[in-house]
Amino acid sequence: MIVADRLHSVKEYYFSRKLREVRGLMADGKPIINMGIGSPDLPPPPSALDALNAVLHREGAHKYQSYQGLPELRVAMSNFYRERFGVEVNAEKELLPLIGSKEGIMHISMAFLNVGDGVLVPNPGYPTYSSVSKLLGAELMEYDLLEKNGWLPDIPSLEKRDLQKVKLMWISYPNMPTGAKITPEKMQELVDFAKSHNILLINDNPYSFVLNDAPTSIFQIEGAKECALELNSLSKTFNLAGWRVGMVIGSPAHVLAVLKVKSNMDSGMFYGIQKGAVAALESGQEWFDELDGTYSKRRDLMFQLVEKLNCSYDSNAAGMFIWAKLPKGAKPAEEFIDEVLYEKNVFIAPGTIFGSNGEGYVRFSLCVSSAKIKEAISRF
Repeated sequence: MIVADRLHSVKEYYFSRKLREVRGLMADGKPIINMGIGSPDLPPPPSALDALNAVLHREGAHKYQSYQGLPELRVAMSNFYRERFGVEVNAEKELLPLIGSKEGIMHISMAFLNVGDGVLVPNPGYPTYSSVSKLLGAELMEYDLLEKNGWLPDIPSLEKRDLQKVKLMWISYPNMPTGAKITPEKMQELVDFAKSHNILLINDNPYSFVLNDAPTSIFQIEGAKECALELNSLSKTFNLAGWRVGMVIGSPAHVLAVLKVKSNMDSGMFYGIQKGAVAALESGQEWFDELDGTYSKRRDLMFQLVEKLNCSYDSNAAGMFIWAKLPKGAKPAEEFIDEVLYEKNVFIAPGTIFGSNGEGYVRFSLCVSSAKIKEAISRF
């Protein structure tokens, strides 16, 4: 059977392929320390686990669930945005729970893109923005994120391009993979740009509550719901990556368009996971302080490892990664990380998997214990 033509437009996800190689080395007895991916290794809030366990034997708990999620989950998500971002969200009309925010990237793209529509994607950026656009036959239009510009979009440069076909623009702040933060002024500039060109701006926002003292949402800008959607997730904030709980927020019309796609593709989240997510979202400040305390200690140790490799970094970046610049004269990023992998049994991510502007950079994940980081340091 010949596969669909669209499959020729994408490659297997880098981490899917590379982690097979890493697992093979581990199977051969290599003591690999995996610092490549952002899969939280810390436990979720105990209240979330208790809430999940409490309903496992409840009548109806294992039936199909609503495509729009439990009302109490939508309310908890809305309250979370009010308390943590200062943003008001109508739980009934402006919010849709998702089976992970990655699902939302596909749903949003299917809801708004026709073949040939233009999509502005960041370079470097999350590879899924590009791969989904290609799968749908959209025209990929990369825009540069550069260290000299603080890894923020250069709006004057974008204004010089032919934007007539552009339908969507993807951003992610705090940024993945660089950890760059965004200012209210830049968010306002992006909203104004999107409105002036009739572009739907989507902010992918899962990292606001890791090592970030000023969480940002695109909806902190007045009128942003007219031209923007925002994805968020419980994966990083509450260590619930495997639960697959996310959300998309925006105007009622935009959210309804996403629901039309979603309702044809899944049957709702498991009841127990939704109840656990409600409990997680209601966590107090202690949870966030404890999370940052752990990641802060790990980051200080990781800085030592980065310095051992003669790399430079931004100590004020947010999120659970360290985006490090390779020393002058170093090998290309993918060769560099392979050398580290095979000589020191430490796996880190090359910046090039996020785009050509990632050449000369590598990314370290903080989703590894302090003991493992110390062990990695000793190997150098």
